[in-house]
Amino acid sequence: MSDVEVSGPEVPRSAEVLTPDALAFVADLHRRFGRRRTELLDRRAQRRDEIGVAGTLDFLPETAHVRESTWQVAPAPPDLLDRRVEITGPTTPKMAINALNSGARVWLADFEDANTPHWANVVGGQLTMRDAVRRTLAFTSPEGKEYALRDPDAIPVLVPRPRGWHLDERHLLVDGEPVAGGLVDFGLYAFHNATELLGRGSGPYFYLPKLESHLEARLWDEVFTHSEEVLGIPHGSIRVTVLIETITAAFEMEEILYELRDHATGLNAGRWDYLFSIIKNFRDAGPGWTLPDRNAVTMRAPMMAAYSDLLVRTCHRRGAHAIGGMAAFIPSRRDPEVNERAFAKVRDDKTREAEAGFDGSWVAHPDLVPVCEEVFDATLGESPNQLVVQREDVSVTPADLLSVAETPGERTEAGLRGNVRVGMQYLHAWLSGNGAAGIDNLMEDAATAEISRSQVWQWLHNDVTLDTGETVTRELVARVVEEEYAGLVELLGTQDDLLPEARRLFEESAVADEYPAFLTLAAYEAVLERE
Repeated sequence: MSDVEVSGPEVPRSAEVLTPDALAFVADLHRRFGRRRTELLDRRAQRRDEIGVAGTLDFLPETAHVRESTWQVAPAPPDLLDRRVEITGPTTPKMAINALNSGARVWLADFEDANTPHWANVVGGQLTMRDAVRRTLAFTSPEGKEYALRDPDAIPVLVPRPRGWHLDERHLLVDGEPVAGGLVDFGLYAFHNATELLGRGSGPYFYLPKLESHLEARLWDEVFTHSEEVLGIPHGSIRVTVLIETITAAFEMEEILYELRDHATGLNAGRWDYLFSIIKNFRDAGPGWTLPDRNAVTMRAPMMAAYSDLLVRTCHRRGAHAIGGMAAFIPSRRDPEVNERAFAKVRDDKTREAEAGFDGSWVAHPDLVPVCEEVFDATLGESPNQLVVQREDVSVTPADLLSVAETPGERTEAGLRGNVRVGMQYLHAWLSGNGAAGIDNLMEDAATAEISRSQVWQWLHNDVTLDTGETVTRELVARVVEEEYAGLVELLGTQDDLLPEARRLFEESAVADEYPAFLTLAAYEAVLERE
């Protein structure tokens, strides 16, 4: 196809998913919706400037009628009624098989933060999903170990997460323009699998990341309606859960559900991306908006509790599921004491979610599936969800959502060092093609790097004083980077050519005068130069 250009290194079996018809489907999505996507990205920047001037946010007066009227989202399909435990992870075959064998109710197959946009991952992930849908997925490691589905008839429901609106796919050009990564991920999966899934009693289900407004949700809804018509499947077959992981989206939860009401099944409450968004939007609002150490900001902090409770109330009022956040702990095979402490924290957090009315929650490791399931079993009993829990006791104001100054916790040198070290270490893994990196017994994804570098930027540009009495300056950050980098060289046992690149990307995003909107945009450029 002369108007569709595919580049990038050769990927085995790519012809199975990059078919002429599939590429034509994606090209059609780009031509119909690409310009509107660009306009909405421009609107993001304008709105951020408006927030910077106003120093606050409020619920939208022009959509008050949506919040005040009576409506509900379409009922969830049968296989999405019970979502008490969902496992997340990248779409590499080994990780996919482990997730599908985990016993979770849902697998969030991640093309976004737990993935990297290396072309082999983009295409390979589509092949993994194609095989998973048809229950033929298998894998043999380089060491000869074989991985296969234990019970092909009892795997979790498949819910891939395409990339956010802000990310381009530079390996796929239509009429000389890069296609939105999200349209590539969604389009290829829906084209190859929607009819097959419906024939198996399921459907094309998706998680939508990093939405910043109901207008962005409206665009996705238009994409879904058009795709259903083209693919010849019933309207409403495509069902989505939206991650409320930006502060602006938190003020538009009802509107987002309303725009997607024929396609929506729920909302999800995350943490790192949400904190990243708060810093991004209020980065120049003054010292009162600085957060303590990122690991000290729990979901029990006043602003996080308000956000969480509002999400449950909004979802259940509108007939949608409320899904809780990630338990990222990776159990240790050598340290039972670490496991005991971590499992207790996971159980406590999942209990908080279940008692707040959430219908299910996320884990990153198969060993955490029984813990999450046990907690939600105790609350749900025989019921598949908690939609009857209306949370009419919840009344959240804009001030509640923006009560950053009430967040308990210190700003410490250890927190600064942790941000620098983990940020660089994750970027090293990301540049290597691994978007889900095990660091300090936690499964980290791109959101970790974003909040880490954002917090360093925020502390630096607001002259934060640490527990040591030192003020965060460029000189202090430079010294910490140098010391933590030396530690990483020792930890990794080598200084490969990706580690200096990881350091450069972290430093530039953490100390630049102009705050980069997304660290992954610059990191993607580095990947493209090497492919």
